[in-house]
Amino acid sequence: MKRLLRYFVQGLILTVPAVVTGYVCYGVFVRIDSWLHLPIPGAGFVATISAITLIGFLGPTVLSKPLVDGFEKLIERLPFVRLLYTSTKDLLNAFVGEKRRFDKPVIVTLSADGALRGFGFITQESLAMLGLHDSVAVYFPQSYAFAGNTIIVPASRVTRIDAVSSDVMAFVVSGGVTEVPRISDS
Repeated sequence: MKRLLRYFVQGLILTVPAVVTGYVCYGVFVRIDSWLHLPIPGAGFVATISAITLIGFLGPTVLSKPLVDGFEKLIERLPFVRLLYTSTKDLLNAFVGEKRRFDKPVIVTLSADGALRGFGFITQESLAMLGLHDSVAVYFPQSYAFAGNTIIVPASRVTRIDAVSSDVMAFVVSGGVTEVPRISDS
């Protein structure tokens, strides 16, 4: 009986992630297709990806720069919309933009004896503008969530680690279960 239970659990571990991923992707395809009233499954998704890529191509050109600047000036006049727009833009830039912020993984000592430590990412090297001359801003992502906390810590409690930031982020977000490739000792 224990063997059957173990096989069942192994089956869950292999099946559930694939099914959940497939279900979410299918839901996204169907939703986009229904919004665009397209009868071919997946055509809306392809059209959306193509449109976003086209906007990305045209975005930095001389022609569209005034249009983007004008749109952002309009957004600046609307308090709630401005907060939503700038927060979303900053978050996307932090992960995938040219101004990536989560590219400096660190270990922060959280207790005086050094026994309690946490993985994080330096997002601001200097907080002099806030009067905190010897501190840095460290973002601690939460496991299994798209959230986290930014904590101000003395720079002396931060140790940079030589690791790929995306590997460290995957490790933290997975609750420590994702394996991080071993760093070679050179």
